[in-house]
Amino acid sequence: MKKERIKYYACAVLAVIAGIVFDQYTKFLAVEHLKGQQPFVLIKNVFELNYLENRGAAFGMLQNQKAFFIFSFVLIIAAVLYLYVKLPLEKRFLPLHICSILIVAGAVGNMIDRLKLGYVVDFFYFKLIDFPIFNVADIFVVVSVILLAILVLFVYKDEEINQIFSFRVNGRGMK
Repeated sequence: MKKERIKYYACAVLAVIAGIVFDQYTKFLAVEHLKGQQPFVLIKNVFELNYLENRGAAFGMLQNQKAFFIFSFVLIIAAVLYLYVKLPLEKRFLPLHICSILIVAGAVGNMIDRLKLGYVVDFFYFKLIDFPIFNVADIFVVVSVILLAILVLFVYKDEEINQIFSFRVNGRGMK
């Protein structure tokens, strides 16, 4: 069983790295092809690629709060890793494993930008609804958190959730 878990964790690490590489590559492309240029219109008045240096969080909030972002990053990564380790290696819980992997990849992808550049490179823009400009890492995090909420609220039973978050001390269950 231990060998199986190590293999599973290794696959998760590789998936996180692949997600980070994909995110960073798309940001590299945005810098190379969009920075200093007019937006690249894909669907007129609907969707375009528009370079933005975001020094805040979602929707541009909390501008230049680097210490807050680092603290939040550490908490989020710790919570997701805790969840990942607690998840059973059953096929039924695969969606939760995938959500965890994507949240970590997205959080790390944006933290790399914050630490390296002092801002996050954003470039997807839904002009039709004037939605804030975002990037691949944001997609990973937002879609995963929404899916995670749906799974926890509507798919998994209370007993399964309790099983994941309970832990044992001296053979006795603790809640």
